[in-house]
Amino acid sequence: MALEEGDGHAVVVHLDTLLRRREMTLAELALRVGVTNVNLSVLKNGRAKAIRFSTLTRICEVLECQPGDILTVRTSLSDEGER
Repeated sequence: MALEEGDGHAVVVHLDTLLRRREMTLAELALRVGVTNVNLSVLKNGRAKAIRFSTLTRICEVLECQPGDILTVRTSLSDEGER
């Protein structure tokens, strides 16, 4: 069973790592994906409650990755979720 934290989920978002590896800014990604910088920031910081599949698909296309490269589920307190 997955660990649930105060916000009710244990999903870890790895956008910051992927952006660093691709030397891309959040603003550039937002422009290329077609979403606001604020909405992408909410996702990157793990505060998003949901993500549209179309947005996830577009992020994957731009970053040339798979959804599992962006999102993982933490299963214990010691699991940092870093990729």
